[in-house]
Amino acid sequence: MKHLLIAAAFYAGFAQVAAQTATPQQDKDQKTWYHKDFATTKVYGVNTENAYKFLESKGLKPKPVVVAVLDSGVEVDHPGLVKNMWKNPNEIPNNGKDDDGNGYVDDVYGWNFIGGKNGDIDVDNMEVTRVVKKYQPVFEGADSAKNKENQAKMPEEFAMYMKSKEIFDKKSQEAKQNVQLYTMISNSIPDMVKLLGDKTLTKENLATLKPATQQEAMAMQVLAQVANDPQVAGKSAAEVKTYMEGQMKEALDYFTPQAEKGYNLDFDPRKEIVGDNYDDYSERKYGNNHYEGPDAKHGTHVAGIIAGLPNGSEPQYGVASRVAKIMTVRAVPDGDERDKDVSNAIRYAVDNGAKILNMSFGKPVSPGKNVVWDAFKYAESKGVLLVKAAGNENEDIAEHQYFPTNFKSPSDEKPFINNMIVVGSNTNDANVLKSSFSNYDKKMVDVFAPGSEIYSTVPDGKYEYLQGTSMASPVVAGASAVLLAYMPNLKPDQIIESLVKTSNASANNGFENLSRGAGVIDVAKAAAYAYNNFYKADSPTKDVKTPVRKQKSKKSIDRSKL
Repeated sequence: MKHLLIAAAFYAGFAQVAAQTATPQQDKDQKTWYHKDFATTKVYGVNTENAYKFLESKGLKPKPVVVAVLDSGVEVDHPGLVKNMWKNPNEIPNNGKDDDGNGYVDDVYGWNFIGGKNGDIDVDNMEVTRVVKKYQPVFEGADSAKNKENQAKMPEEFAMYMKSKEIFDKKSQEAKQNVQLYTMISNSIPDMVKLLGDKTLTKENLATLKPATQQEAMAMQVLAQVANDPQVAGKSAAEVKTYMEGQMKEALDYFTPQAEKGYNLDFDPRKEIVGDNYDDYSERKYGNNHYEGPDAKHGTHVAGIIAGLPNGSEPQYGVASRVAKIMTVRAVPDGDERDKDVSNAIRYAVDNGAKILNMSFGKPVSPGKNVVWDAFKYAESKGVLLVKAAGNENEDIAEHQYFPTNFKSPSDEKPFINNMIVVGSNTNDANVLKSSFSNYDKKMVDVFAPGSEIYSTVPDGKYEYLQGTSMASPVVAGASAVLLAYMPNLKPDQIIESLVKTSNASANNGFENLSRGAGVIDVAKAAAYAYNNFYKADSPTKDVKTPVRKQKSKKSIDRSKL
């Protein structure tokens, strides 16, 4: 599931939301904090600029690296991204033909596995909903004897069904309650404006107000919570109104699709829109080339973190802005991604030249996990690095699995592949370093990277702050692209080792128990580690670069100046 998180949180006094749109101060320093050097600023950024300086000081010349963003879609013509979008060199745009013979027509910037001739999927079910719908008649049908027989025959499926049913019952009820709650708060906004009148929103002013009705009392309760938010505290009634309307719209936009569709056993958009046989995991040639889709906010934000370029007055740039090209593979709806689409997205990206795949999504159950694991092994066989978000539930993922995972069982000592790095999220506050939402585990999470209050590209040529491990993962994907661009011989496991072993460790908050790296990645340190331990040892060309330049004739030098 793509976790777009809601801004107001709505302050523990009302509800707890899994995802948050961050709204910090809009200054240049804040917009680019994740690039900072911890050694000089004491802010746990990833030291982007010093990485480039180190690599260039060694005389290394970068080669472009294709990074596939497996996500909700990307606005390919965003002014901060358009120059760094991958383009299929063997496909003629918009001629209605499969010029390169790969089975996908007009796949110029990538492909969309959640669309078809009848349009594109926006909202889909949660995976637990699909599991409950499929297996409820099998394990809890009218024939109790048959139910017990099926439970005995299919123990793995039955365990998944019971887990899914528990989550479905809890989350579907929460979604409905949150729709009711936020609708009620939204309806109380006029009373907030009336109560404040010509006063500003301060605790002192609130103490002087006297609600006359139950609705006004509700409005007062909300105002008391909102007054703690520095984004709106001290503002006028009109400004509070604008702020609250935006917050409530975002909250309802998040929870209403869950209540009405995500956790609705009767909702299924797949057949009418995509038109494939979902149960046929071997089917690969379906979808369309609608790279953006109905809602590309999440994927566009992720792409900007990897390879965004400064645009006009906007200072935002991606970690690998100088070296990466973004391939977009749409596979993640508003809801849970389907295993068939994830598997096919991985194979498409690998077959079309992506060397790094960013996967900012996840879910608690995975009926087709073996198909996804096969795709992981395929990527491993092709030397492709997989970068995966750890998830936003503030849980230990050894106890609460977050699929797709590189451990076939949490009890396994090691992952079954060597080409995946799993990423948790950190803040820019060294005293409270772990993002409150980030999942963690000393064995199953590899590193942490900036994921709170991250400023990046969003559709319509705009920029926003978002936060989540969805934002931390592309920071690591970008960092990996920098290493691979300058040292193309690096293998995925060497990139992972370089990032893990050079993380800036934190003694605060028990960070040593949250990931293998026990800290936040540092791209410059990782570059030095990779150069000294892998590149110098393995590269046959490193020692001949300077002599080759010295051997240029005067004629060739003159020609280069023309």
